[in-house]
Amino acid sequence: MALDRWIALVILMICLAYGYAAFFTMDAGLAPFMKRNPIWPSTFPKILSVLAVLTALTVLLGIERGAAEPKPMEINYRRLTEYKLGQALMLLALMVAYALLLRPFGFLLSTLAFLTIGSLILGERRLHILLPVAAIAAGLVWYLVQEVLGIFLSPWPAFMANGG
Repeated sequence: MALDRWIALVILMICLAYGYAAFFTMDAGLAPFMKRNPIWPSTFPKILSVLAVLTALTVLLGIERGAAEPKPMEINYRRLTEYKLGQALMLLALMVAYALLLRPFGFLLSTLAFLTIGSLILGERRLHILLPVAAIAAGLVWYLVQEVLGIFLSPWPAFMANGG
């Protein structure tokens, strides 16, 4: 079995466990007044798990590959050193750093740094375009989460938000 199908199988297992939690365990502790709401806290996880399971099954069963298309080159796991493994590992490390630094640095600074450094790792060198786009994206996401959804998301570093 090709590497993409193995990855799809692992993702399918994770999504099935996530879907089970979303459909059967998340809503058990809801307060009675919340059970009358049209949208519950588990609504998005339910939708996400169903879409992820369908996507993983599509890859696993090979439905995304048309019969007339030539077979693409498969990843040879014995020659991993020939791929851009360094970029992938740096991006994974950057994701971990982003998660760890989100509270101390605040959402805006962490997200701006993540988007900028991630783009630099992937090869973007036009900083005059990169920095404004990353700043607008971070600000827009913060605004949507904070103001539209009403979920508190600390925009500033911890030392500024706590008063020193």
